[in-house]
Amino acid sequence: EVQLVESGGGLVQPGGSLRLSCAASGFTFGSYAMSWVRQAPGKGLEWVSGITSGSRSTYYADSVKGRFTISRDNAKNTLYLQMNNLEPADAAVYYCAKSIYSGDYKFMDDWGKGTLVTVSP
Repeated sequence: EVQLVESGGGLVQPGGSLRLSCAASGFTFGSYAMSWVRQAPGKGLEWVSGITSGSRSTYYADSVKGRFTISRDNAKNTLYLQMNNLEPADAAVYYCAKSIYSGDYKFMDDWGKGTLVTVSP
């Protein structure tokens, strides 16, 4: 059974930073590309960032490029998202998602329950 458990969300001021973590289990984590996606209140699901199975390549939505960094530690079965210079538009529930491929992060088949990021003074 695939399990993805996000953590690290919380309340942060604009310009602040958070690091999200996703603990993965139930599959060979190091064999799959992973993504972070988010859903803001009243909005649809938005892809944020992706990473290939061995961290060879990383990808970012234009809205977060230069501010967010995706990484993974396959030995720890953990995916990370370092978020810097947070903006109010970044407020959302953040989900980690598993791809069905090692390199293509776009085709997702599992995701966690999410962690809430609130950006407010």
